[in-house]
Amino acid sequence: MITLTDSAAIKVKELLTAEGASDLALRVAVRPGGCSGFSYEMFFDGDIAADDQQATFGDAVRVVVDPASAQLLEGATLDYKDGL
Repeated sequence: MITLTDSAAIKVKELLTAEGASDLALRVAVRPGGCSGFSYEMFFDGDIAADDQQATFGDAVRVVVDPASAQLLEGATLDYKDGL
């Protein structure tokens, strides 16, 4: 399962608040990317499947990952930095 740093959790919470969608979760997914390997997707999602892995970070920021993506994201960390 992926983890979020405190700064990433704060930014996700800000985005959810700005959208007025505090009931949604951040979904992180890995998709086949052809010859370049994998591509990574992040989006807000309210459709949580029974077999999705879930975790909560920071101030109640929920992150969900499907089982196939969870294997590929094991040990990964999502961070947010403002600037270069």
